[in-house]
Amino acid sequence: EVQLVESGGGLVQPGGSLRLSCAASGFTFSLYAMSWFRQAPGKELEWLSTIYNGFERTIYADSVKGRFTIYRDNAKNKLYLQMNSLQPDDTAVYYCAKETDRGQGTQVTVSS
Repeated sequence: EVQLVESGGGLVQPGGSLRLSCAASGFTFSLYAMSWFRQAPGKELEWLSTIYNGFERTIYADSVKGRFTIYRDNAKNKLYLQMNSLQPDDTAVYYCAKETDRGQGTQVTVSS
């Protein structure tokens, strides 16, 4: 059974940083591309970034390019999202995902 457990969310001031983590189990983590999504209140689910297996190519949505960095540690079966220069518009529940599976999410609130 695929399990994805996000952590690392919280309250941060504008301009601040957070690092989200996603612990994966139930599948061979190193063989799959992994992604981060978010959903703000009243808005649709938004794709943010994907890191592929193998050469670990990364791609980003324009909304986070240059501010967020996705990376993975295959030895630990973990996915990360380093988020810098956070703004109030980044407030959302953040999810990690493998294909159609995603975790329960972690809340990120950017507010002064």
